[in-house]
Amino acid sequence: MDLTVKIKRYNPEKDDAPHWESYEVPADPLDSALALLLHVKWHIDGTLSLRKSCAHGICGSDAMQINGENKLACSVLVKDLVDDSGETVTFAPLPSAPVIKDLVIDQSRFFEKYRSVKPWLINDTPEPERERAQSPEEHEIIEDATKCIMCGACTHACPSTWADPDYLGPAAMLKAYRYTFDTRDDGTEDRLEIVDSPDGLWKCYTIFNCNQACPKEIDITRWLSALKRRAVTASASTAA
Repeated sequence: MDLTVKIKRYNPEKDDAPHWESYEVPADPLDSALALLLHVKWHIDGTLSLRKSCAHGICGSDAMQINGENKLACSVLVKDLVDDSGETVTFAPLPSAPVIKDLVIDQSRFFEKYRSVKPWLINDTPEPERERAQSPEEHEIIEDATKCIMCGACTHACPSTWADPDYLGPAAMLKAYRYTFDTRDDGTEDRLEIVDSPDGLWKCYTIFNCNQACPKEIDITRWLSALKRRAVTASASTAA
């Protein structure tokens, strides 16, 4: 089939504002959306800019807005975007972030928020001879959250992020959940001090956009709710 691929283009060196450009692209129903973009770049217009790396849904680098929804370009197939008669597929950068060029956004602020929640294991006790053990039952509590690939699809689908650039966002706070509930970690107090704030947990209004956008189908809202309960319990204990 032949598809019309519409891409939101922006080159800061010559464009005053983003604009749409259309390309006719041959496609198979089992092609990925990323394949459509690569056809444009390799065969039609080599100036197109986009991020991509593994092309297997692991690195998260090719997250973008496809047909108006935040998705990984490598993980969505043409057959799920159009019918057999052929249609138009649109590509735009993730919303609520500065655009560097075309589909490439500036992720500096996103990863600054990620680093702010201390997304690493905090444990100052002597290292064991082998590893810090964790039971299957203990790991199950955080297993869903460990699937996060930091693609940013959830954060850039969140209305609170659109409204407030200082909001930590679901991706960063999911990492805070993952380590706060890790039984091998001793950094709960430090992380809760960061996320238990007006720009953190309490600006999450349980809208569920993050769940819908997550390419790994993580139940983000559920885990952020659990983190809220932990924060409230910790505050109550401190007050007592």
